[in-house]
Amino acid sequence: MATKQKTLQDAFYETLKDVYYAERQSVRALKKSAKSAEHEELRQAFETHAEESATQVERLQQVFDIIGKPARGKTCEAMQGLTSEMEEDLEDFEDSPAADAVLAACAQAIEHYEIARYGTLKTWATQLGYADAAKLLDETLQEEKKTDQLLTQLAERINAEGSEAAEADAAKGKGGRKSA
Repeated sequence: MATKQKTLQDAFYETLKDVYYAERQSVRALKKSAKSAEHEELRQAFETHAEESATQVERLQQVFDIIGKPARGKTCEAMQGLTSEMEEDLEDFEDSPAADAVLAACAQAIEHYEIARYGTLKTWATQLGYADAAKLLDETLQEEKKTDQLLTQLAERINAEGSEAAEADAAKGKGGRKSA
């Protein structure tokens, strides 16, 4: 018995389920990151994007409605890996001057994954004739890009502040090698 050949429609639906799961995981990761962040602007960015991500989940539910399929997630191995790495890094760098820089880097890895997925979904929605879905997906894609830019700016500032603090500690003999 021949199996039915998979179509772009199937790929769209499977990827949509993957992103739905990933976005819900992202909300949890962002809330955890906000609690861990020391830098106030970074904490605020995480809190704001967690709220934004909750709205993005609602948009995904609308996309499921548009294509006439139930809104359900499919385990996203990529997001599980990214959030697992973030949790490991939170443990490894807890109480470290580099903790916020590491948090920002982990959050950017998640954003880059989401940007790639939303870009793909938007393109496929357009190709499949789901103009309303493409519009919703593009709205989220633009938000993800904006968040990535904000995280880049914050990371640059946090990294610079961290470098200055490390240099000051080293000059006081608190960091680096101790003199004999």
